[in-house]
Amino acid sequence: MPDKLYQECRTLISGCRAIFEDLREAGIDTIPLSPKKNTTSIPVSSEHQTPQAQENSSIPQETLADIQHELANCQRCLLNEQRTQVVFGVGNPNARLVLVGEAPGSEEESQGEPFVGEAGQLLDRILLAMKLSREDVYLCNLIKCRTPNSREPETVEIASCETFLKRQLAAIAPEVVLSLGQLATRTLLQTDEPINKLRGRWQTYAGIPLMPTFHPADLLQNPARKHQVWEDVKQVIHRLQDSGT
Repeated sequence: MPDKLYQECRTLISGCRAIFEDLREAGIDTIPLSPKKNTTSIPVSSEHQTPQAQENSSIPQETLADIQHELANCQRCLLNEQRTQVVFGVGNPNARLVLVGEAPGSEEESQGEPFVGEAGQLLDRILLAMKLSREDVYLCNLIKCRTPNSREPETVEIASCETFLKRQLAAIAPEVVLSLGQLATRTLLQTDEPINKLRGRWQTYAGIPLMPTFHPADLLQNPARKHQVWEDVKQVIHRLQDSGT
């Protein structure tokens, strides 16, 4: 077997083993499927949305590329003075599911992509358990620039950035938003209620159903919460399956 293929096989097997370990820790024996006959996977593109969503998607609107171009040289708050690049978002521009995190860290800023590093790898495994990948969903953060020393964003910084998140969601028109972590969830829902009280209960943001849950970075520190996240994710799976065609 060629060395490159051998290494790829080892990486794949290692990734599968990590997924099974995470699922076992969460108390998961099976991955739920839709009760609908012949439905075994989740359509990933908004092209499979309801007739109403398809009708809305035909209305001319700005694209993600338009928004990203405008944001590239953003100077709406002081974070522009120390950033190396804006971390806009990645994934399927027609995604049915958008995952919203908090703010980029040093690795995210370096690579220009949200959810990288160890927490990002855990998120990849969660997506794989959902039978999805980064290419199927859209990943972004509430804040698009890294804060100094990765401190919590200030009110003015959040206010400056949230409008771009709303525009991203309008351009994508997802069916569900999954908010990850306390900062993102409390900001989007405009509440002081803690994430452990908000998670697992359907909410609404910008007219889109929103499911709050813990951030993958939190799961690295609190592995016992993986089971709770899986319960939240199962609700998202069922919602997407029930609305799919």
